[in-house]
Amino acid sequence: MLSINEKVVVITGASSGIGEATARLLGRKGARVVLGARRLAELERVAADVRAHGGTAEVHAVDVTKKEEVESLVRFAKERFGRLDVLVNNAGVMPLSRLDALRVDEWDRMIDVNVRGVLHGIAAALPIMKEQRFGQFVNVSSVAGRQVYPMSVVYCATKFAVHAISEGLRLESKDIRVTVITPGTTESDLATTTRDEAGRAAVVEFRKQLIPADAIARAVAYAIEQPEEVDVNEVVVRPTSVTW
Repeated sequence: MLSINEKVVVITGASSGIGEATARLLGRKGARVVLGARRLAELERVAADVRAHGGTAEVHAVDVTKKEEVESLVRFAKERFGRLDVLVNNAGVMPLSRLDALRVDEWDRMIDVNVRGVLHGIAAALPIMKEQRFGQFVNVSSVAGRQVYPMSVVYCATKFAVHAISEGLRLESKDIRVTVITPGTTESDLATTTRDEAGRAAVVEFRKQLIPADAIARAVAYAIEQPEEVDVNEVVVRPTSVTW
């Protein structure tokens, strides 16, 4: 039977955008969601809405670039609910610029959040899932992990890495499901960190055609609710009018 009900789901980057939409949807479907992000007040707002609609939600502040904080988040979920069914590695940043702008600090930040953050999630949750002999990682990538775009080279590289890490994890983990969610341009505040003037112009162009964050949340829910013997490896979700 397809079901999300009572699954314990940890979501990083849950204070806004795709993470927030996913928390709301899974909460309505009966999941016990544990929300992680740096902005605790925003997490509390999302959790309050989940609870107001009859769901179960807990919050835990986390910076995914810090291994010990991700471990604490996952441990909190396990101690609170007794198991861990799903970890949604969703936290991400996307400051856009040309390579010759040499915004090395922004490159480092993208690598730390978009790549190390996913690895920290895997390192924290994999031992628990291996011990349980079940579990699922849902890693949020991007169409930028399938194609390189000007102004987005380092961001694309980090999302290519998410695909590679996810596929490697799937190949090495017989008892654990691994899903990559690959969104096209989606409503979020992901691009608000762009400080480069040309990068901001590129964001405007990219974001002329957007899909709502809850469309991605539905893709996450679809992957999670499949029977345990079914592993949805990847779901690509783009605006209808986009051809690239």
